[in-house]
Amino acid sequence: MASGGGGRGAAAALWSEVNRCGQNGDFARALKSVNKILQISKDDVTALQCKVVCLIQNGSFKEALGVINTHTKVLTSDIIAFEKAYCEYRLNRIENALKTIQSASQQTDKLKELYGQVLYRLERYDDCLAAYRDLIRNSQDEYEEERKTNLSAVVAAQSTWEKVMPEDLGLREATYELCYNSACALIGQGKLNEAMKKLQKAEELCRQSLSEDSDVTEEDIEAELAIIHGQMAYIMQLQGRTEDALQLYNQIIKLKPTDVGLLAVIANNIITINKDQNVFDSKKKVKLTNAEGVEHKLSKKQLQAIEFNKALLAMYTNQADQCRKLSASLQSQSPEHLLPVLIQAAQLCREKQHAKAVGLLQDFADQHPANAAEIKLTMAQLKIAQGSVTKACMILRSIEELQHKPGMVSALVTMYSHEEDIDSAIEVFTQAIQWYQQFQPKSPVHLSLIREAANFKLKHGRKKEAISDLEELWKQNPKDVHTLAQLISAYSLVDPEKAKVLSKHLPSSDTMSLKVDVDALENSHGATYVRKKAGKLTGDNQQKEPKLPKNYDPKVTPDPERWLPMRERSYYRGRKKGKKKDQVGKGTQGSTTTGSSELDASRTASSPPTSPRPGSAAAVSATSNVIPPRHQKPAGAPATKKKQQQKKKKGAKGGW
Repeated sequence: MASGGGGRGAAAALWSEVNRCGQNGDFARALKSVNKILQISKDDVTALQCKVVCLIQNGSFKEALGVINTHTKVLTSDIIAFEKAYCEYRLNRIENALKTIQSASQQTDKLKELYGQVLYRLERYDDCLAAYRDLIRNSQDEYEEERKTNLSAVVAAQSTWEKVMPEDLGLREATYELCYNSACALIGQGKLNEAMKKLQKAEELCRQSLSEDSDVTEEDIEAELAIIHGQMAYIMQLQGRTEDALQLYNQIIKLKPTDVGLLAVIANNIITINKDQNVFDSKKKVKLTNAEGVEHKLSKKQLQAIEFNKALLAMYTNQADQCRKLSASLQSQSPEHLLPVLIQAAQLCREKQHAKAVGLLQDFADQHPANAAEIKLTMAQLKIAQGSVTKACMILRSIEELQHKPGMVSALVTMYSHEEDIDSAIEVFTQAIQWYQQFQPKSPVHLSLIREAANFKLKHGRKKEAISDLEELWKQNPKDVHTLAQLISAYSLVDPEKAKVLSKHLPSSDTMSLKVDVDALENSHGATYVRKKAGKLTGDNQQKEPKLPKNYDPKVTPDPERWLPMRERSYYRGRKKGKKKDQVGKGTQGSTTTGSSELDASRTASSPPTSPRPGSAAAVSATSNVIPPRHQKPAGAPATKKKQQQKKKKGAKGGW
């Protein structure tokens, strides 16, 4: 009895110690007392519960879960459901945590809170939104602001990852967390300028909130602002301000934030900016995406984007095996995803295996018809790169949902025209017009395609077919003068009488006159300037008499060829032979008149140096193929050169 009483007394003292340590937050010391209690009574339910709580408070989640699983007979799910689910959640065993919560007989408020967190991590945003709505509606305590923050985070995630239009929650954005989440939702909608303003407000609220605490340093504030600045840089990147984005990203990295998820996202974004440039920097940044715990901090789409970029970086750095390994892994994880296949095809093209790349894409298109359009566009691009334009056209025309699109029609017509396959080009127009005739007959695109088809047919001599198209256009809009004019112009080429008949439908010149304010036009600045200038010239002309030649004789009829150069007049007979007086002192030492005239680069194109008579008809007709003077080799030039050499040998002293 004595010993028993002593045991109870010792246990009571230990419980007092546990209670006191728990209130003081000294869970390490409390754990020691609990262990002593369990030595006295190993199946004490309360002591076991306390031990689990102490281990959780100390961050020993794995050990706490071990205690729970070891004492399942005593620690039933009704007693320890929250603690077990929480340990599983913190150990990133999210699916297990969900099962534990759902199997609990009673859904306490704590379990509901944890349930919301678990659903968020599982990216079940609709269920998560409903869970938080229920919590906010049925709870009244000091944690209401945190619940609203979580609710806004769910809405932002839906907008970002699921492209769901976020509903207005009516939340007062009094905290920087709420403001930040609102900005994220706006980014998901593509409202980048509004999002930037929200982030600036969030930054202001964050500084204001943290500066009120005297223990918080400027470094602490910058660390807290890192995620806001990271989102600002992302907006800059989306807006094409890559230099500003890079500068801000690198500033955040220098702060060395403890959030591995944030660092991984920033590193990935820098890699996307670098692309196939600055690969050395990208290889350093990719290490940040491999940090421990990153996979538990980011969404599935974020992790997938990082893996895609790793594969692309391997391709850019000529690590072919690594690229194939990563892209194959991605394809096995997401068999329906297009990007891994495109990366594999790109790698094959880098290795000059174009046919194999096309085959790979074709197989994927056959297995996944939903992605067939994108795949076939890529295949067509590869065929064009190989010079197989006709095969590329065949692939493009097999994309039924795009055949009627103006961009596709334009591309196909251009490609067929390049191959001089006019019939196929016209067939493309015809098919697109028929589609619009059936489904969207009143569409402006329909009428535009008919007009373009008519213009194309006229250009390539298909006049009757073009007339048929223009008549259809005019029939749909008889008041369209432009179409009528085109139709008349086309008929004038094949049936002038019909063109005359149609021309009667043209409006009269009176109805087509422009409404112009003549007085305003004449009084405009430009008109005034022209009027003054004209007046000045007129006055000068009135004052001055025309100048006549000194030997002008009004009785003699002027020479009708007086405007032509002397050499080009019909009565010109050339200079008399033997007169060398004019040649003295002209040209370089030892040169001849013939050589200097033939090598003269100042001669006009209408008188080629090879022509003995610059004014002859033959010289004028040869102007179209004149070579620049410094490239010519005039006839007789070698002989001239020989004469110059002979004269120099006879030798004037002090030549060149």
